[in-house]
Amino acid sequence: MTTFEHGNDTRSRILAAAQRLFAERGYAATSLADIAAEVGLTKTAVAYHFHPKDRLASELMAPAADDVFRLLGRTHDFLPALVECVVRHRAVIRLLMEDLGAADDAPPGTPGEAIRTFRDAIYERLVGPEPSDRDRIRGWAILGALQWGVVHTMDLPEPAVRAELLRLARAI
Repeated sequence: MTTFEHGNDTRSRILAAAQRLFAERGYAATSLADIAAEVGLTKTAVAYHFHPKDRLASELMAPAADDVFRLLGRTHDFLPALVECVVRHRAVIRLLMEDLGAADDAPPGTPGEAIRTFRDAIYERLVGPEPSDRDRIRGWAILGALQWGVVHTMDLPEPAVRAELLRLARAI
């Protein structure tokens, strides 16, 4: 095995442990030392690959962000695609939960601003450019149901969560 491959394996193990711990404990409550202990490395070894800690979060969020960009480009079946996306990336959504609540007040250039931008674009796709009061309520209700529905069902199988959330979102 080459050093490069070993390095990639180490990075993959660190990312997997970070995703699992962030999903269980939250981002702020998980330290690099916690991640290092999970992987069997020193904190210095983890920091070599991911310093500062938000580099870990950024790398974990990148595939979800790519999927959201693709989602926003869809011209049909938006709601089923949205449910699929949030269920597929529920560990990342759990990671973001701390930032989701503060997204409205996030300063420019922060992860919170990016979260707000994605959230607002998804919301507009759900409700349209000039939503009625009823549509506004429905849009926020769907987003809230999806957000909390995936975070508090991490222990349930994805197909069951996906099916029920889609049924509920269509009923809202």
